[in-house]
Amino acid sequence: MAKKKARKRKIVKIKSKVKKAAARKKKVVSKKAQAITLEKIGEVTHYFPKVKAAAVLILKDGLKLGDKIQIKGHTTDFKEKVGSMQLDHVPIDLARKGQEIGLLVKSRVRTGDNVYKV
Repeated sequence: MAKKKARKRKIVKIKSKVKKAAARKKKVVSKKAQAITLEKIGEVTHYFPKVKAAAVLILKDGLKLGDKIQIKGHTTDFKEKVGSMQLDHVPIDLARKGQEIGLLVKSRVRTGDNVYKV
């Protein structure tokens, strides 16, 4: 009986040491994840499902063809390269602050989703 109690104590001590060691571990974040900075440049105002295009109000800086963007919302989170932009049905290469542009997107977006430049 004394052996059983000693064995139980030993098991309890080992379990508590494992729990303490697990609590001390720090989360490791990769350098790649640290290097990515997101800068909010716009907001989705409307989505056109038939043509898979979004109306985006540019709030800051500018947006060029070929820029990498990320669209984030409650149910949306994807990255893509800007392939086509229009302003009043005319293709453009550069969108400036205050303009509301049409942007082709690969996935569904929702009104209020934020557009970030990666």
